[in-house]
Amino acid sequence: MTFRTADADEIALMLDWAADEGWNPGLDDAAAFRAADPDGFFVAEVDGEPVAAISVVNHSDSFAFLGLYLCRPDCRGKGIGYGLWKHALEHAGHRTVGLDGVAAQQENYARSGFVSCGATRRFEGRLEGAAHGRVTLATPGDLDALIQRDAAANGFTRRRFAAAWFAPSDNRETHILRDATRIAGFATVRRCREGAKIGPIVANSAEDAVTLARASLGSLSADRAIMDLPSANAPLAARLENLGFSVSFETARMYRGPAPEGDPTLQAIATMELG
Repeated sequence: MTFRTADADEIALMLDWAADEGWNPGLDDAAAFRAADPDGFFVAEVDGEPVAAISVVNHSDSFAFLGLYLCRPDCRGKGIGYGLWKHALEHAGHRTVGLDGVAAQQENYARSGFVSCGATRRFEGRLEGAAHGRVTLATPGDLDALIQRDAAANGFTRRRFAAAWFAPSDNRETHILRDATRIAGFATVRRCREGAKIGPIVANSAEDAVTLARASLGSLSADRAIMDLPSANAPLAARLENLGFSVSFETARMYRGPAPEGDPTLQAIATMELG
């Protein structure tokens, strides 16, 4: 077997595999993911064919995020995935590495030095879109302020990913809740294989988060809204449950190295694959 860096087409293949696992990636995710770190996606190749994949994206000099850990069903149990895991983690160097992994694999991740720091819960439901006078589409002039708010909320900087993620595409938009001349909050919405995911959501309260979510869906409508919430975010979880949302999926948030310390404005994460 051979371990190597994935090319752009293979990153798209990784997302197809993720869709087969029910992870429901966004329609325009591949280009934004690759922009974060073109050298951070890896495949295991057997007889010239990719059979396993993983990403270890270096967001900054101190932080990386691991995701898209996948192996074709017919190639599992042969050590291929774990070999690729070890190979890809070398890319992170000395950085702290975060991941959102299925709970059943926590013990395996712990053997590689990862420590549980909570969970990420996926809430799904129906939410009517509704325009709001203080919510507008982000503009290129907002980018630096958005990146700064994103870094403060998450506790780490991810300029390359954020610049790509906040740029509009055919299936992704970022909306800003404005307060006089400053950004009071923002949310990115993107069409997925099924429904639309909204994240990150950065806001000062659960009510502001719902306002942003509704305004986002008013612009880019979908029959189902999906938000991935840190388990510590009880107020927004309760608000969504009152709106009829339910938890469809849960992952363990784990770190190898010091966990980043974000602020309370992180209402929903961007993506379980890149943090």
